[in-house]
Amino acid sequence: MQSYTIGQAARLLGVSPDTARRWADAGRVATHRDDSSRRLIDGRDLAAFSVEVAQNGTGEDDVSYTSARNAFPGIVTAVKLGDVAAQVEIQAGPHRLVSLLTREAVEELGLEVGMQATARVKSTSVHIDRA
Repeated sequence: MQSYTIGQAARLLGVSPDTARRWADAGRVATHRDDSSRRLIDGRDLAAFSVEVAQNGTGEDDVSYTSARNAFPGIVTAVKLGDVAAQVEIQAGPHRLVSLLTREAVEELGLEVGMQATARVKSTSVHIDRA
């Protein structure tokens, strides 16, 4: 399972590293330390927390959200596999993006909850790039 540093988590959540650190210090999201003593957040924990933050707001009124070239970097929060098709949800800051794609594409990309991914939007299609 992929883990994220406080800085990476902050970028995915659309907040400052200081805010992400305060949330971790307050126990809002679980962390653990790696061999270098860096604090890390498990991908699944970050995915669940990103949904909570998006639903409840961040408390940072001065944060602006932009989409450079229609790219939304975020974290995979759900993967639903069918026989042929699949549905992938990404939380990118306050934005929840859902893409319908083939099961084969999801398997080739190795997408799973907690992974970092980028949703690229063109017209009505959302394409997923593995980070």
